[in-house]
Amino acid sequence: MTPSASRWSARDIPDQRGRVAVVTGADSGLGYVVASELARHGARVVLACRRARRGREAVARLVGEVPGADVETRRLDLGDLASVREFAAPIDRLDLLVNNAGGPARPYGTTADGFGTRMGVHHLGPFALTGLLLPTLLAAPPGARVVTVSSMVHLAGNLDLHALDGERGQRRRTAHGRSLSADLLFTHTLARRLRATGSDVVAAAAHPGRAPVGPVTRLLARSAEAGALPVLHAATAPDVAPDSFTGPSFARWRGGPAPARRAPWTRDDRAGDLLWAESARLTGVTYPELKGADPQG
Repeated sequence: MTPSASRWSARDIPDQRGRVAVVTGADSGLGYVVASELARHGARVVLACRRARRGREAVARLVGEVPGADVETRRLDLGDLASVREFAAPIDRLDLLVNNAGGPARPYGTTADGFGTRMGVHHLGPFALTGLLLPTLLAAPPGARVVTVSSMVHLAGNLDLHALDGERGQRRRTAHGRSLSADLLFTHTLARRLRATGSDVVAAAAHPGRAPVGPVTRLLARSAEAGALPVLHAATAPDVAPDSFTGPSFARWRGGPAPARRAPWTRDDRAGDLLWAESARLTGVTYPELKGADPQG
């Protein structure tokens, strides 16, 4: 990342005309800002939203703010693998996938497929979505990317690779941290396997900094517009490296995009291969295009 990246702003986003992007969780907050800036710079953007009505409202708002924006919304519930498959099936052109699911800690629950809500929505759903869309990304012109949103909360929880489908009995922050660690370890393994197959698709990760959660932290908190900058940098800047993790430059919470601290377990090749195998088993999505890079065959 260049030294000037810390001064990078949305004005520095390169021309996105001719590119197609999918942004999950795009009906509000960080996802909406990412989608709107991509559209403002010329991309055709699909807003993937769990609630169809909120997706339609987001599109109407975006078009009002960015006249002529080429945007649409389609329903996607990352907690339901059937919904993930239905969403991915008709997409025949894609240059950028933004997996924006690393939001606030969710209460304990289970997804439609019986997974713990946090791991199911933050990791297993995006793992399945990325795998189903990978053939389209591989067929895109040079510059295709997968950007997965994580958080510094990943430092609160290493992975239990033998319990990805259950969270009962875990502390809420620990379970949340583990799901976000999975995001980063997935990015590491995806980047490694893409490189091994000779693909130029870039897999990178980003985090937005601290979101407003109360009066005590409000001074450190970042608006959705500021929090979107590391994600937009990872998605569009020309010097983004595979397996990079971008966040705010100042004290990990504020400032322009900069390399972010990450836990060592999110760069463990063996753990990444185990996570990949277990995620494929649980979701049924096997990434056949990267099979030659799979040490387990």
